Amino acid sequence: MTDSSTVLLVMFNKAALSSYNFPFANVITLSQMVFAFMILCAMKSLKVISFTTSESLSGSSNSAVFVSFRTLAQTLPLALTYLLFMVVTMEAVRGINIPMYTTLRRTVVAFTMVMEYFLSGQIHSRVVVGSVGIIIAGAFVAGARDFTFDSYSYSVVFIENMCKAVYLASVSRLCKSTGLNIFGIVWCNVVICGPILFLWSLLRGDLQTTLNFPYFFYPGFQVVMLLSCAFTFFINYIVVLNTTINSALTQAICGNLKDVFTSGFGWLLFGGLPYDLFNILGQILGFLGSCLYAYCKLQGK
Repeated sequence: MTDSSTVLLVMFNKAALSSYNFPFANVITLSQMVFAFMILCAMKSLKVISFTTSESLSGSSNSAVFVSFRTLAQTLPLALTYLLFMVVTMEAVRGINIPMYTTLRRTVVAFTMVMEYFLSGQIHSRVVVGSVGIIIAGAFVAGARDFTFDSYSYSVVFIENMCKAVYLASVSRLCKSTGLNIFGIVWCNVVICGPILFLWSLLRGDLQTTLNFPYFFYPGFQVVMLLSCAFTFFINYIVVLNTTINSALTQAICGNLKDVFTSGFGWLLFGGLPYDLFNILGQILGFLGSCLYAYCKLQGK
């Protein structure tokens, strides 16, 4: 379910940015945050969810923002990292074809491993490091013969990977230090990042221009935007859940199976990548590296 949702999210974002030629990736990101804010606010008000591990669903909220300002301040670095990650992700999806985007995104595992070492001193076994090396090698092999090479787009993907690595490596530690649960982390992200992104979009004139977008009231475009928002909310929840239960590195790697389907569907729907043996070999290497890592985790290595 998670893998299919991630595949669909990438497709919907790509459709909005490329098929409909919507020019403002930051407005899409803002829409996703507003959607998450409304859903979380409604569920919290109805006492369906809580934002902290110690909070009772039957208890009443003592703050208009549901969490203390001190807690919001503690989550500020994580939220800003999340904001940068979301913005550059949309820019990366716009500027590069889907197969190469999913291939290069696999290098996030290396960044995550480094961040885990610096933040928590975690050292992985040689077999795990080897499996990550195979994944990285697959990404470079796949990209070696990319005829649509774009240095700017490739750089944006690597910035996205660094942001995601910092975000994943910080989530578990922040949950423990603040007492926030999954919904609390997502709430703090949107409460902090939403106003920042709104002001930025407003000052740039993106919001005004969006209202004049030719397809703004087109049902197809509105459906794409709505589904993009819904799948983003669901995936953000799953990412935080998997990271807190397992590890940042596991979250970074476990999505590689879905990348096979993302690459295939992306190539069929949007094209942009001619058939090449190196790309196929790179995809296979990355997939084998992911399988090796999964085997190591099952064996407790």
